Amino acid sequence: MAKTTKAKTQSEEEKAVTKAPAKKRVSKKTTEEAPVVETSIVVDQTPAAPPVELKNVEAFTRFSGFDISLFKSGKHFRLFEKLGSHTTEYQGVAGTYFAVWAPSAKSVSVIGNFNYWNKDSHHLFVRWDESGIWEGFIPHIGKGEAYKYCIEAHDGRKLEKIDPYAHYFETPPKTASIVWDNWYEWTDSDWMATRKSKNSLSSPMSVYEVHIGSWRRKGDEEKLSYIELADQLVSYVKEMAFTHIEFMPVMEHPYEPSWGYQVLGYFAPSSRFGTPQDFMYLVEQCHKNDIGVILDWVPSHFPGDAHGLYEYDGSHLFEHPDMRKGYHPDWKSYIFNYGRNEVRSFLISNAIYWLERFHADGLRVDAVASMLYLDYSRNHGEWEPNIFGGNHHLEAISLFRELNEILYAEFPDVQTIAEESTSFTGVSRPVYTGGLGFGQKWMMGWMNDTLKYFEKDPMYRKYHQDQLTFSTVYAFTENFMLPLSHDEVVYGKESLVGKMPGDEWQRFANLRLLFTYMFTHPGTKLLFMGGEFGQTSEWNFSKSLEWWLLDHGYHQGVQSLVRELNLLYRNEHAMFDKQFAPEGFEWIDSSDRNNSVVVYARKGDSHKEQLIIVLNLTPIPHNNYRIGVPMQGVWQEILNSDDTKFGGSGKTNPEPIFAEEVSWQGKAYSIPLNLPPLGGLVLKVK
Repeated sequence: MAKTTKAKTQSEEEKAVTKAPAKKRVSKKTTEEAPVVETSIVVDQTPAAPPVELKNVEAFTRFSGFDISLFKSGKHFRLFEKLGSHTTEYQGVAGTYFAVWAPSAKSVSVIGNFNYWNKDSHHLFVRWDESGIWEGFIPHIGKGEAYKYCIEAHDGRKLEKIDPYAHYFETPPKTASIVWDNWYEWTDSDWMATRKSKNSLSSPMSVYEVHIGSWRRKGDEEKLSYIELADQLVSYVKEMAFTHIEFMPVMEHPYEPSWGYQVLGYFAPSSRFGTPQDFMYLVEQCHKNDIGVILDWVPSHFPGDAHGLYEYDGSHLFEHPDMRKGYHPDWKSYIFNYGRNEVRSFLISNAIYWLERFHADGLRVDAVASMLYLDYSRNHGEWEPNIFGGNHHLEAISLFRELNEILYAEFPDVQTIAEESTSFTGVSRPVYTGGLGFGQKWMMGWMNDTLKYFEKDPMYRKYHQDQLTFSTVYAFTENFMLPLSHDEVVYGKESLVGKMPGDEWQRFANLRLLFTYMFTHPGTKLLFMGGEFGQTSEWNFSKSLEWWLLDHGYHQGVQSLVRELNLLYRNEHAMFDKQFAPEGFEWIDSSDRNNSVVVYARKGDSHKEQLIIVLNLTPIPHNNYRIGVPMQGVWQEILNSDDTKFGGSGKTNPEPIFAEEVSWQGKAYSIPLNLPPLGGLVLKVK
């Protein structure tokens, strides 16, 4: 359980077990510690360092026999405590312990500035237990030292590779790993103790999706650091009343145009913006301001850079050896071998690492659909059916189930969220019912249908009303999150406001109407940065958002509306108590196609917790438009997207409206309303 307020690099008992380098062990044992061998070895030194004699070399290791057994069976889920580089002390000498998995290697050495990148001076030794792990202790190397592993492959190639478990890297385009720790004195205990109430399925979750490198910049080029974001981004998100920030992948990646989705350093936040501790500070400041943090996580593929995971030890170590399962044709990248035990341990350990050491409140898992199907983006003959003759990737499905069972057992107060675009059954249903075990799933169908509807000229919308209402047919088959993500504002798709039809006033009115519909629809919400103030250009990862647009009234109005919608969502129990249950939603009228008007109710746990939402999806206003209401009383308009403070025309219902005993739309009571052009309004009974 992640209940501590401190994240430390290693425990006291771990500090007591380190090892000096040797070439090889010969014992056939597989589950016991190597016996103590009375010997002494003079370890290779930095040229400037005096020689050091280390004794009883064979007795020191970070791995127990149980560790190795777990690793080989795919059940070691804290490999970051064992593999990688760890500063420590051995026989009174400070240095660094290195351990790397390379079972097909003929030899492994550590290279870096400390030995002038000499491939032959600091060899690691292979363990005797057939685990394929090479390890060793090198004195006089400490935090901040750049290094790589020189791996001699079975065919004689000498490969210079990163440390897959490194906590920190040189800033790209440099590629070396850096000896580092992830110790941090956390001060977010109040959030950690109460976050279950902030992350539960019956709590509001309004997510602001952020690409760190382009949210805001200093001038045209200089990116904000993690420390600067902890001030500027956190204060902005708090002001806008979002409940969570989702960071597009912060893990180290070599290619910026990948937006972070081509990950190489799975255990390291990108050094482009600061140190791991700087990123921890950013997370901590989010928590201190009552903001949760969700991290994009990419277990679906990795790039083929020569210094990375591909052919790590000269063999297909991390990727599947059959390129029908091991190569992704869309992204020209490589797919993990989900059936290999050590790879499963790597991935699950990585997920735990971010939740435990960085206090993340959730993981949004990227490209789940690409993992679930063997024929994803493949033509006939380019894929091999599973043992049952189907197209489901059974090993990936098994991985997801195990992952979610473990994460929710250890971190019951977080969320895992699947970006899954197909009709695969039970993505957000428990494993014991046959589901994948995710907490939530992106509602891609809602996003596609809704944007296609809003792109249409309002005069033709009456012919497409089913496109708007169809989502409620399946809205409660999963725990859905409604996304308007980065994918919808790139590659010629235009910005959100750019998709809207009509003149400038109508485009912004349509955008406000879209947001009103989104925030009042069942499910949690996600909005990509820039959408909240109506950025007019497509998102460009290499530039800052167009903050200067907020000098103009329409953009200010959209931003103000999003803030009000966030507050409405957070404060009205009808909006979230039953956001994943059919009892929380009711159509009052979805049949007025000629006027393109829809009316629906949102319901909370209490009978009195009800809201009525009315959307007029054309620019034609309506006076005295009658709607049915579920109860007698005085109804008050609590939000209207056409309010002048949002940039609208001001056609509102400012006075309380008494329900009349006039049967309408299947209700015993009804009220007359003034419906604004391209406007949405929310009503509440007193």
